[in-house]
Amino acid sequence: MLREKKDLSDSFLIKPLRGWAAINILEVWGYRELLFFLIWREVKVRYKQTVLGVLWAVIQPFLMMVIFTLFFGRFIEVSSEGIPYPLFSYSALLPWMLFTESVNRSISSLVQDTNLLKKIYFPRLIMPLAGVLSPLVDFAFAFFVFAIMMFYFGFIPSARILLLPVFLLLSLLTALSVGLWLSALNVQYRDIRYAVPFLLQFWFFCSPVVYSSASLPKSWQLFYSLNPMVGVIEGFRWCLLGGRPPSALLFISITIVLLILVSGGFYFRRMEKTFADVA
Repeated sequence: MLREKKDLSDSFLIKPLRGWAAINILEVWGYRELLFFLIWREVKVRYKQTVLGVLWAVIQPFLMMVIFTLFFGRFIEVSSEGIPYPLFSYSALLPWMLFTESVNRSISSLVQDTNLLKKIYFPRLIMPLAGVLSPLVDFAFAFFVFAIMMFYFGFIPSARILLLPVFLLLSLLTALSVGLWLSALNVQYRDIRYAVPFLLQFWFFCSPVVYSSASLPKSWQLFYSLNPMVGVIEGFRWCLLGGRPPSALLFISITIVLLILVSGGFYFRRMEKTFADVA
């Protein structure tokens, strides 16, 4: 939508955008209080009337880590680059579960809040953005458990951990880039919500969560780096546990994220004028 000043008063005339337009970051920042409110609401609704509350943010990745350790670490004996397999898998589950939860919440954000879409004007980007940022609360609790595990296994963080926010931001940008495309498509085509679980499951096995990317043939490395979560997961492991640093192919992953993010932003802005009518 485009707001134009109508006269010297505080009233604005809202007109739909024509053609393609970029996201107005300054306008989104102007509605930051609404963004914070939607994030807080997401957190409260998620744990409302639950017995364990925020413990669910810890239980799910911890149990997955235990299962992966038993099957992939002990039975199949997948290489973990000399790192204890519980730490190896959990360090990958941290960004992966943040990514999947952010994508799932952002996709459903527009459909769940149709009443809000139809009543007031605000930058529609705020809704998928709130869906992407709200899982950071779960991430914080899961990271606390990982810190305890590092202490148990005798791993002391080095100065590399200062680069962790960079890979955390890359994970959120990856989720937002996917969320912009799929949230806009989900308004038009409700089949998207059925396809996303399959997409994320396929994406999981294409990412180095339970195995090391170094185990792949070198001829596959360039193609494999087209998956942006490869760089994110490798970066998390390197910052937290050391070992093999991210390769130069990380820049390919970053380029892919930026391309999807920019194109998703343009597509989202083009379609947002139809959200209130179709949703």
